[in-house]
Amino acid sequence: MKKNFNNKGESFFIFFCLLSLIFSLNINLFAQEKGTLRGIVVDSTNGEVLPFCNAVIENTKMGATTNTNGYFLIPSIPAKKNYNLIVSFVGYAAKKIKVFIAPDKITDLEIKLVPTNILLKPVERVGVRTIEKNATDIGLQRISVKELEMLPKGVESDVFRSLQYIPGVQSTGDVSARYYVRGSPSNENLVLINGATIYNPFHALGIFSVIDPDMINSIEFYKGGFPAQYNGRLSSVLNIITKDGNKNNYDAKASASFLSGKALVEGPIPNGSFIITGRKSFSTEILKKFLDNQDVPINFYDLSYKLDYENPNFIKGSKFDIQGFSSGDKIESTNPLVENVNWYNNIFGVNWSQITDSPLFFNMGLNWSNFSGAVTPNLSNAKPKTNQVNDLSLRTSFTYIYDSKDEMEVGLNVQDLDTKLLLENSLGATSDIGSHGTNINVYALYKLMRYDNFGANIGTTIDLTGLSQAPGSAFQIGPRLSLTYRLIPTIALKAAWGIYTQQVTTLSDENEIISLFEPWIITPNYLKPSTAIHYTIGMKTDFTENLSLDVQGYYKVMQNIPTLNDNKILDSDPDLVPASGESYGWEFLLNYTGDPFSFMGSYSLSWTYKDVAGWIYYPRYDVRNALNLILNANLGKGWSASAVWIFNSGLPFTQNMGYYNKFYFNDLYAEWSILEDYKPFAILSDKNLGRLPDYHRLDLNLTKKFKISDFNFSLDISIINVYNRKNLFYFKRDTGERVNMLPFLPTATLKVEI
Repeated sequence: MKKNFNNKGESFFIFFCLLSLIFSLNINLFAQEKGTLRGIVVDSTNGEVLPFCNAVIENTKMGATTNTNGYFLIPSIPAKKNYNLIVSFVGYAAKKIKVFIAPDKITDLEIKLVPTNILLKPVERVGVRTIEKNATDIGLQRISVKELEMLPKGVESDVFRSLQYIPGVQSTGDVSARYYVRGSPSNENLVLINGATIYNPFHALGIFSVIDPDMINSIEFYKGGFPAQYNGRLSSVLNIITKDGNKNNYDAKASASFLSGKALVEGPIPNGSFIITGRKSFSTEILKKFLDNQDVPINFYDLSYKLDYENPNFIKGSKFDIQGFSSGDKIESTNPLVENVNWYNNIFGVNWSQITDSPLFFNMGLNWSNFSGAVTPNLSNAKPKTNQVNDLSLRTSFTYIYDSKDEMEVGLNVQDLDTKLLLENSLGATSDIGSHGTNINVYALYKLMRYDNFGANIGTTIDLTGLSQAPGSAFQIGPRLSLTYRLIPTIALKAAWGIYTQQVTTLSDENEIISLFEPWIITPNYLKPSTAIHYTIGMKTDFTENLSLDVQGYYKVMQNIPTLNDNKILDSDPDLVPASGESYGWEFLLNYTGDPFSFMGSYSLSWTYKDVAGWIYYPRYDVRNALNLILNANLGKGWSASAVWIFNSGLPFTQNMGYYNKFYFNDLYAEWSILEDYKPFAILSDKNLGRLPDYHRLDLNLTKKFKISDFNFSLDISIINVYNRKNLFYFKRDTGERVNMLPFLPTATLKVEI
């Protein structure tokens, strides 16, 4: 084999390498000595970590934001000097700490912030401006538990209902907490609890979520353009991190609403803490307001627990969590002519996070998630269905922060998924259309953070194997790119692009007003994996420290979306057919955070189309205009209030063209009459060509916090639909009767803390 270089070329190459080595050594020799500052920020009252805090070195541009584990890291600080570090977080007193930076070392701090509601004197507001000016977070929305508590309650505080105030997130009515993000169906939303996937996160016909706000520490919601560490869904990611439990004292809380009662117990254990929360329904009377005054026998519960263990004598810098979650719903009627429906979620997981003597963070999680559901027909005409999902997932990630503030993250995700779906056909034969598959996914991303006015997040995911056996399921590549450029200190331009894949789906009928049962399966082998391409641009303007405007435009193209086959006639015909779609629109978010008032106004203008076998129509979640106005007020002496006004343009629906009398011949041996067994049968026009009337309503909330002896109380009073707007939900096909959404509805919740 011939050499690639001649002697002269080899000499030049060796000389160049030596010159580069000498130059790099020269730089290290004369470079200024530098050090690194790393810290964890916690609540002083209970030891809970505080994510998304600002940590900034006074009179410099150096700073960082804490991650979901409460850690921040500031590299490349000139050493052998004393600095003032200012740490701030909404709802807490900002803290100034003097710190000495040693050369070539990581200086570790634990910072305890004091909640402002327990202070006895006014607090000086310092360092509250977010310091990550180059953060590439165009699709990210962070939600605090305090914001959830301030919103009017549709009986109870609910995470999913709060998402519907974010521009780009739609619902199809007051009855359902299901949310649809930028023109995609709800089964394209990924919901994670401490890294574990929850498959059916809904209680009571989908009216509420199974996630109790009292268990939540932090919420991150990506409505598009999410980075490479998230995979397996096309539309959005809701990442929920639960509390670790009070590390200082034993604590107990209990509360009751018109619907359910719930309790929380937490406290310290040797080298750690624990927390247990539970909720149980005890009355369904209030749900009649959601269900057209129909009595539905709904019975539900949810239970969660978490153990946190941190022992420096075991593994220095390590944190271990054991988590568990369980929920169940039963709809069991005393009428034998009505079917019963039940579904359950169960999650168990172990998570390990590790910091080292270098700027390296390591995380590993092993989680098992189970979903089971069934329809029992009794004496009704419904067909029995049984669905089982078993998901065993291993997630690992390594994050390294360079002296330049750049970050590199690599990870490996292994998912073993087994689904079973038992269906019965018209002849009574049972078939299982479930399957089993293993997905091995690797990802890498690089965050360019070294410049004050420019940031980039470049990454990709690679599915080495696919859950489905369909052609193209393996070696799926999903590149992602997110950019931020700050024109001036108060104006940032942002953009994102990415390719996303999904290999699981639900058998769901988008025409159903209320969806009781949506079984999950791996996408059948006769369909290619679903894909979506996201294009997003935006501009954020910080008018003042407290007032900002965020404008975003998006365009999304979707291919191979599994959709129920409305033309299925024979058993051999496929249950699902591939569909395509596109959605695009503009979103505006105006945010003011102040004291005693805060305000959020959001508006979205969007279009969504779906194409099934060349037939193009508007899906039911296509909302053209959506406006939300939220005003919060701190009235002092434990009083707070909020008001929310919502406006949506009408949803698409399929209109009736007329009726004809159809003869129903159901039972050969039953008594029947040729005159009595005729019933009206609706003749429908083209799908979803009609539009319901515009929707709007006003909600109010008043909260009072007070103390009696050693007990802390919180009383919430909410009024839904204050002016009793008669918002149309649907017309009954057989009678033409109008059914409205929620009427004027006062609710109350009382919480007590020991």
